[in-house]
Amino acid sequence: MQLERAVDAYLRHVSIERGLSAHTVSAYRRDLTGYLEWLTERGISDSNEVTSALVAEFAGERASAEPPPAASSLARLQSSVRGFHRFLAREGIEADDPTGRLRPPKAARRLPKALTVDQVERLLDASGPEADPSGDAVPAAESGELIGLRDRALLELLYATGARVSEVVQLDVDDMAQGDVVRVRGKGSKERIIPVGSYARAALEAYLTRSRPELSRRGRATPRLFLGARGAPLSRQSAWLVIQHAAERAQLSAHVSPHTLRHSFATHLLQGGADVRVVQELLGHASVATTQIYTHVSVDALRDVYATSHPRAR
Repeated sequence: MQLERAVDAYLRHVSIERGLSAHTVSAYRRDLTGYLEWLTERGISDSNEVTSALVAEFAGERASAEPPPAASSLARLQSSVRGFHRFLAREGIEADDPTGRLRPPKAARRLPKALTVDQVERLLDASGPEADPSGDAVPAAESGELIGLRDRALLELLYATGARVSEVVQLDVDDMAQGDVVRVRGKGSKERIIPVGSYARAALEAYLTRSRPELSRRGRATPRLFLGARGAPLSRQSAWLVIQHAAERAQLSAHVSPHTLRHSFATHLLQGGADVRVVQELLGHASVATTQIYTHVSVDALRDVYATSHPRAR
């Protein structure tokens, strides 16, 4: 099959049949576009002309590029290529899978950076009605409290649930219908139910009763939970700016992103004695191995427990 047609077929497969997010499909498209350009330069136009030697050469060139790519980026690129050829082999489009012997690089295990409980409280307290970080030009007196209530609810929910920012901005009002839990749609459109604590519930109630109705009147009707200053659904980029603005006001020197709150959620749960498999379920990780990296973050707490509990620790 002609390579461009083969890529289109694969992307339709991962989007429609596997239900991967638009963000993931876009990343696959970028990876495979670069792969096809590399093959075209070598006179390859049909998927059946790709050999194991060519795939290995492509992987080797990308691994030795300057500046050297991050191991995670290289692993994702190889994953895109492997998934593409496995799909073609499974569908009978290719006689064999030329990526069978391709081994992904080992990514360095970096500890996630989490805020302390005190830093999280400062961040949440700093989310308020002073300014709209999304950049929409609206009168401050009119929108300050509305945006402040929204920002506080957004940050409280991110920390209370450990959900990804992409999951939170996709929430509908009905996803909060039960009050003390939220229904989140994660990667691959998999749903999970996450409890919501009293602080987040109070912030959401204030936002839903005092802020969202007014924001909703400014734009077209939408079921989305979080809205921008002009009534449109809040974007992932705007949510990121909300967090950056709060971090600046809280005078936090550490880099703070939406994922920082997710890391902090997991770390604080484990420090509080939560079972790693419960945290795995709450985060929506497919494998407990992904969650277990957070257990290394709590090594200081383990040392403290050991020092005070073991009779021969001192």
